[in-house]
Amino acid sequence: MNHEPDWWRVAPPRPDEQARAAARARQQRLTKPPGALGELEALAVRLAGLQGRARPAVDPVWITVFAADHGVAAQGVSAFPQAVTGEMVRNFARGGAAISVLARTLGAELRVVQLGVVNDPGPLPGVRRLALGPGTADFTRGPAMDGAQLAAALAAGREAVAEARAGGARLFVGGEMGIGNTTAAAALACALLDEDPARLAGPGTGLDPAGVRRKQAVIAAALRGHTGHLAAPAEALRRLGGFEIAALAGAFVAAAQAGLPVLVDGFIAGVAALAAVRLNPAVADWLLFGHRSAEPGHRRVLAALDARPLLDLDLRLGEGSGAALAVPVLRAACALHAGMATFDEAGVSEA
Repeated sequence: MNHEPDWWRVAPPRPDEQARAAARARQQRLTKPPGALGELEALAVRLAGLQGRARPAVDPVWITVFAADHGVAAQGVSAFPQAVTGEMVRNFARGGAAISVLARTLGAELRVVQLGVVNDPGPLPGVRRLALGPGTADFTRGPAMDGAQLAAALAAGREAVAEARAGGARLFVGGEMGIGNTTAAAALACALLDEDPARLAGPGTGLDPAGVRRKQAVIAAALRGHTGHLAAPAEALRRLGGFEIAALAGAFVAAAQAGLPVLVDGFIAGVAALAAVRLNPAVADWLLFGHRSAEPGHRRVLAALDARPLLDLDLRLGEGSGAALAVPVLRAACALHAGMATFDEAGVSEA
């Protein structure tokens, strides 16, 4: 595994202004009033700049799901037992998870990376098994990861993007699975945004109000315990994040460096995107946002990223599912941009 130090600091390329200008000019000539397709027009123009082509396309779509467990689950922050993470990895391998169905529906490539779970299901077809440990450490008692684990998790994201690029991907979607990971994501977001856990921590897998209050208290105690060590985003990620959150952050940075647009999923992927942008601010140019999650903290994270999500369907599943559901919107934006006639071609009078 390539652990080249600080590779994530390398700035990604800037969007291609010439391609973006050409796409914008084409939009002005299509047989519709200017702006009539709203956000779809802006998406096509933005994708043109990212892909360096006046007529962009998002296929092939590549989805990688990162799975890992969290030591903080011992604090009773989830409605589901920790064994579910490993069981869901098996479900991914069998094609029975929501993201498995959505990937088949989209005709997208799906890969799963198992970074470390408590009840390790062992080798499975279609699952890359890294096993960085049986999940992270309980961050209420110390850092979630050591330096080597953080580097390995970030590199796992980078390697997933390298595989996507080798497969010809034009759009990368990162998903996650891990019992306790809304707690880790909320804690990391609190550190990065200097926010109160009461604003960012929600029900996750379905906690009742008492469970949410306990979760908020656990995060608040952890933030106090790590006081003075959270200013640097990499250190905040090491102390409060998860293997899969770090892998997502690494993937988002690597995708930007490779010139590969990213479609970000919900709350946990959004926090990973926030971490990626704090690690390397120019990554923000390469991030599109699939949906607004029902998790209360996601709205604040999206605002911090100046993000405009494509969908708002009260989703809170994770796995990359919300981003996958938004792929047809991007496909439609590209198809309309490339396929509509111009006024000249159609012989239609202009305003």
